[in-house]
Amino acid sequence: MIDIRQRYLRNPVEADLKSRMVFIGGPRQVGKTTFALGFLASPNIKQAAYLNWDDVQARSSLMKGELPANQTVIILDEIHKYARWRNLVKGFYDTRKGETAFLVTDSAKLDHYRRGVDSLHGRYHYYRLHPFSLRELNPNPSESDTALLLKFGGGPEPLFRGEEKFWRRWEKERMHRVIYDDIRHLERVKEISLLEVLAAELPARVGSPLSIKNIREILDVAHETVDRWVRVFERMYYCFRIPPLGASRIRAVKKEQKLYLWHWSTVSNSGARFENLVACQLLKYCHFLEDSEGYAMYLRFLRDTDKREVDFVVLKEGRPLFAVECKTGEKDISSALFYFMERIKIPTAYQVHTGARDFQKQGIRVLPFFTFCRELLMP
Repeated sequence: MIDIRQRYLRNPVEADLKSRMVFIGGPRQVGKTTFALGFLASPNIKQAAYLNWDDVQARSSLMKGELPANQTVIILDEIHKYARWRNLVKGFYDTRKGETAFLVTDSAKLDHYRRGVDSLHGRYHYYRLHPFSLRELNPNPSESDTALLLKFGGGPEPLFRGEEKFWRRWEKERMHRVIYDDIRHLERVKEISLLEVLAAELPARVGSPLSIKNIREILDVAHETVDRWVRVFERMYYCFRIPPLGASRIRAVKKEQKLYLWHWSTVSNSGARFENLVACQLLKYCHFLEDSEGYAMYLRFLRDTDKREVDFVVLKEGRPLFAVECKTGEKDISSALFYFMERIKIPTAYQVHTGARDFQKQGIRVLPFFTFCRELLMP
């Protein structure tokens, strides 16, 4: 029996299925299939069917245009592996609209690969399912929950097993599937083995501006090739980059982009790993509001030409909501927070850490990361 926990996207997805198809994207091994299977036992759904493209019988039926009858919801998994999946899904939706809802899941970015002659525009809503975060792990998280997430990451299997050997094997297998299953099926990359070298290089660069030039020299390939490969990893939900906030009242850097991983547990440096965890939590917050409510949300960082920096700024509809600085210990407030708060209209600033100290000074709140997530109701 699979232990199916209700994820943070459950309610908005169930509501959207009444009027649109719903696409669920996200990293490998983040729980997309398990999330979808939860609808099979939902008391609000009369009947639901699960069809995986990798299943020979299911694939044969789908190719013939045959779907299970009298189903309220039909779940289509790994459908992207069919080159003409857009037309196939569009046909199913148009002929069964009003009687059957469709939930489509996949690791690759379906919103990116949907592009083609036959657009699915207006027929679906897209959600990004993130790894488990503190409040999904525990509605009232504690310091020990933060330590658990930092050690094992947000993948449900290693997180709930809590075994280091299992995590090591899981992580190795996950990376192999990203490169040799997802990328090989969806991208034209000849030097596939070099992607393993690139993937091994990226964890050491988390939290810093990513230098394509430096990686190009290591891999001995063209600059354009490395840039394309990094974008491939972004499309596969292996990593993401955030650009700087080019505020007018500071001499902001404009071209640098900081790198983070969707699964942060492979980052060896403790400070960078904690910063990556916070980055993932903030990105999850932005994506949730964007996917479920339609707001334009952005995650940025602050850095000027004098190398003053604040790790993150969250923007809603182009306006800053709050800034966040990360510290692994209970340290003094970063002077950069005071500097930027004086020059940029940011309503609230936080300095989060892995300890227990909680206080406020000159409008800046210093608090444990688990308290930050609990009080801001982070998903």
